Amino acid sequence: MPEGPELHLASLFVNKTCEGVLFSSPVRKSEVSKNPDVAFACEAYRIHATSRGKEVKLTLTPIKSDDTKAEETQQPMDIVFRFGMSGFFRFTAEDELPKHAHLRFYTKEKPRKVLSFVDARRFGSWQPHGTWQPDRGPCIMFEYNSFRENVVSHLSDRAFDRPICEVLLNQKYFNGIGNYLRAEILYRLKIPPFTCARAVLEGLGSEDACEDEKSVKNETLKQKPARKITVKDENADLLGLCHTVPLEVVHLGGKGYDPEKADYSAFKAWLQCYYVDGMKFLRDHNGRTIWFQGNPGPMAPKVSKTPKVKKRTKKDEDHESSEREGAERQSESTQKKKTVKKEMKAAETEKDARPKEATTRRAVKSLKVNEPRCEDESPGRREKMAEGPRRRSERLTRQNVK
Repeated sequence: MPEGPELHLASLFVNKTCEGVLFSSPVRKSEVSKNPDVAFACEAYRIHATSRGKEVKLTLTPIKSDDTKAEETQQPMDIVFRFGMSGFFRFTAEDELPKHAHLRFYTKEKPRKVLSFVDARRFGSWQPHGTWQPDRGPCIMFEYNSFRENVVSHLSDRAFDRPICEVLLNQKYFNGIGNYLRAEILYRLKIPPFTCARAVLEGLGSEDACEDEKSVKNETLKQKPARKITVKDENADLLGLCHTVPLEVVHLGGKGYDPEKADYSAFKAWLQCYYVDGMKFLRDHNGRTIWFQGNPGPMAPKVSKTPKVKKRTKKDEDHESSEREGAERQSESTQKKKTVKKEMKAAETEKDARPKEATTRRAVKSLKVNEPRCEDESPGRREKMAEGPRRRSERLTRQNVK
């Protein structure tokens, strides 16, 4: 699932690709998408992207011409995207449109090219004339001071009664943190994931005492060659790593966690805990898998929620292959359950039929028992009984002849 670094890298991709490019014609939505239409028609406009946590905003800015009347001028529009499980942007030729391109911006040049929002699972969304969601906190990467102040000032909230691994996914306080980032951050600090969040965060100040020792600068906002970002582990706190660890992913370049990419070996080599061999994993109270090392902590689920993950024989096996294996195992299990249900249903049907059959047999037997019987069953007696009907028949025949 795309997290803060991936959405920021997506905004950098859009700005680099669309620099100096003019777009035209209406914005088109795929027929299968349930997201709203984008009513923006302009002869020429530019696109610029910005990111904040787990959101990306595209700003469509019309280019005014001398022939355009003031009342006909299209106003700029902001479209806010949330990537869901699989969203990203692609820039291709019109005849190479991706299969799951659900929103398309066409260039003015010929042959036309297309900037597409691609989302195979269709969990992503966009909102025309949108704004940043008010329930999301400040960005962990580019609003660090506000982010830190927002967390420290709300430690009395009930949300911090939960385990730290679950609170880290709460976008109201940790806007941009996702599943792999929480695992990496907790691993570096050797914090058991199921420790009370308030106990971990109490004592932290709204200002970072180690900020001067961080080698992270504002040039992150620009796309520069990757370089290693270091933080002194002995002085780092959790909120500081929530800021610097995502920036490390940004400086890796590319698209960060991107299973569809042919080679994202740099990202896999960067991971120290998430989906790394030898690490433990559990499902938290929300059903999300957390990777960790050592003791899970006192707030671990009482009922075993360990996901059944097939052991990997290759260290470089990625997250997607494991998910496919899990899906196959689940399909086989479902098929077995269906077979068992069919067999049980057939057995019940057969069991229901048996009493009816037994009842029929008893009824037939009862009829035979109750049938009137002659006390004298000798051959002579039977012959005499048979002579009576013959005599009556002969008498009637003679009468009819007369």
